[in-house]
Amino acid sequence: MKITDVRAVYPKYKNVVPSWRTHFWQIVVRVETDQGIVGFGYGGGGVAAVEVVNRHFRELLLGKEIGNTEDIKKTWELLYSASLPYGRKGIAIMALSGVDLALWDLLGKAEHSPVYELIGTRNKDSARSYATGTDVEWYSELGFTAHKFPHRWTSEKDISTAISTASNARNILGQEALVMIDTYMSWSFETTLQMSESLKDFNIYWFEDVVNPDALDAQSELRKLVAPTLIAGGEHEFTEYGYQEIARTSALGLWQPDITWCGGITSGIRIVEMAHSLGIPVSPHRGGEVWGLHLIVSSNCDNLAEVLPGTRNGNKDELWVGEPVPENGYIAPTEDPGFGVEVNEMLL
Repeated sequence: MKITDVRAVYPKYKNVVPSWRTHFWQIVVRVETDQGIVGFGYGGGGVAAVEVVNRHFRELLLGKEIGNTEDIKKTWELLYSASLPYGRKGIAIMALSGVDLALWDLLGKAEHSPVYELIGTRNKDSARSYATGTDVEWYSELGFTAHKFPHRWTSEKDISTAISTASNARNILGQEALVMIDTYMSWSFETTLQMSESLKDFNIYWFEDVVNPDALDAQSELRKLVAPTLIAGGEHEFTEYGYQEIARTSALGLWQPDITWCGGITSGIRIVEMAHSLGIPVSPHRGGEVWGLHLIVSSNCDNLAEVLPGTRNGNKDELWVGEPVPENGYIAPTEDPGFGVEVNEMLL
């Protein structure tokens, strides 16, 4: 089938993640073909990524034939190479991610197969899901047995905040639950050591994004000093080329590529294969969304998928129709073709 049109749109969000401001959250990419099949993808980079897709990638994609996964991989290489002067990381790769996912969705629909069947043999019926957020009592009621809470360092008082939050999670979820902390690059080397000591009684599974993602040597050293707690990260890294540096420095004990940012399924497969060869676990950032979930159930990813339920009475934008939801702490993709979702046109 031949690509006849490519368009990226920044949705009319009403509930944007605060840290991503108003115009830099996720984009929707729509790819149309001469057979009437339409593929949808989800990428990062906001309005800037929309410009990359519509003003550059589109002209390269029109007329391209997509008949198998090799065609998708070749298209990925074309867009990556064409964007090298301004790309390699960041917004260009976030835009590329959206296109790549749209092509996998397109091919799945054409072959009447879910994307996980295009990736490989499904090896997990479902994935254990962990709830990221602050409403741990509600998460427990929903059946979650794994939880990640946010923590931001501003002063010494934040040590007691972390202790009380971790203690509360343990009391509610129990001793067998997984408890993780996302610091969003707000800790330092010294703070991480302090936190490791202060939280040692709570069996924290991982500390996520503890420092600037470019501080690879520091994270490598921290891995040894805070074990058995893992140093996790990678959502701000791009493509297998970026992950080669993480591998070279042994910076992270658990890799978290975001499939809508790192280069899509095509790049995600390569990252997972690299990690597996090194014995490093992979748990994609926001992996409970369909884009990461299809990779988790058909690859060597850990059996762990992140979902963001929000809070009990919170509001969310329902951008994707047909998204699977966790049941009793587990989540599974549907058997529908492609990623199994359609976009809510009311938000475009």
